[in-house]
Amino acid sequence: MMRADNPKLTLVAGGAGFIGSHLCQALLDRGDHVICLDNLQTANPDNLGELERNPRFEFVEGDVIQPLPPGIIARAGRIRRIYNLACAASPPHYQADPEHTMLTNVIGTDHLLRLAEMSGARFLLTSTSEVYGDPEMHPQREDYRGWVNCTGPRACYDEGKRAAEAMAFDFARMNRAEIRVARIFNTYGPHMNPDDGRVVSNLICQALTGSPITLYGDGSQTRSFCYVTDMVEGLMRLMESDIDGREPVNLGNPEEFTISVLLEVVRDIIPTRAAVQYLALPIDDPRRRKPDIGRARLLLRWEPQTPLAAGIAKTAAWFAGQLDTEKLRIKERVIAA
Repeated sequence: MMRADNPKLTLVAGGAGFIGSHLCQALLDRGDHVICLDNLQTANPDNLGELERNPRFEFVEGDVIQPLPPGIIARAGRIRRIYNLACAASPPHYQADPEHTMLTNVIGTDHLLRLAEMSGARFLLTSTSEVYGDPEMHPQREDYRGWVNCTGPRACYDEGKRAAEAMAFDFARMNRAEIRVARIFNTYGPHMNPDDGRVVSNLICQALTGSPITLYGDGSQTRSFCYVTDMVEGLMRLMESDIDGREPVNLGNPEEFTISVLLEVVRDIIPTRAAVQYLALPIDDPRRRKPDIGRARLLLRWEPQTPLAAGIAKTAAWFAGQLDTEKLRIKERVIAA
């Protein structure tokens, strides 16, 4: 429980999730007093274990689509930063309850923006590369308006995030709150859920357990993969930057890999003879995805530092502990990287 010494506070909505828990830890390491608000819909409660041992951390269970907990409203005057990471982010999870996904992005963002207005806190929305849809522009710049199917099974997330951005920028234009918007591209690392359906967790867990390895399509579709600590550094730099805040900023790794190459990286780290099963591509699955991070480089002096092999090795080692498998035979050169 947080000490009652009236410190300035940082609120992280979705702080028990994959990226959110890493962000909470980085903020604590910096000396912040952190309130984590999460409904634990998709978060692993184990992510809170280390955090809750810190006296400057407080966990509040709650859902942002409901009125914010009275204990948070009562301390609005002390809140100086609000990070909104509250939303299921993997397709199986956000499609499981599409209504809740849409409401989280719209109603939840509205609740947190009003809290920012009330408290005078700076607000950062974690948006997504999914706002670009299956892009016709490559790589994707922030001024690209996207090619999104507004009626498909991914629309609850894609359009929800687009609506959240629209609302955030309206608050900024009306001078109701100071805004930052990050468009996050594929991120991976420890604290991911083994069953979240994302390609990195799928391939690593299948290789660790010897299960058949599933590739959707022919493996030629591309993604960029940003290690989670690099992403958290980008989010914190964006929050603390003195930019105008009325333009989104791409955060992601500009290196582009096919899914087949990703599989080879995983196999190089986790020896496996498991067969590969090729399945049909999901509806509206993007063919190519790669961020243009020129704006982040210029305004934030930020770019990812973790090579893919090194990040995958760290992630695989963490999953190995989670899955209680034998110790991985990770090559020394990969660990050293």
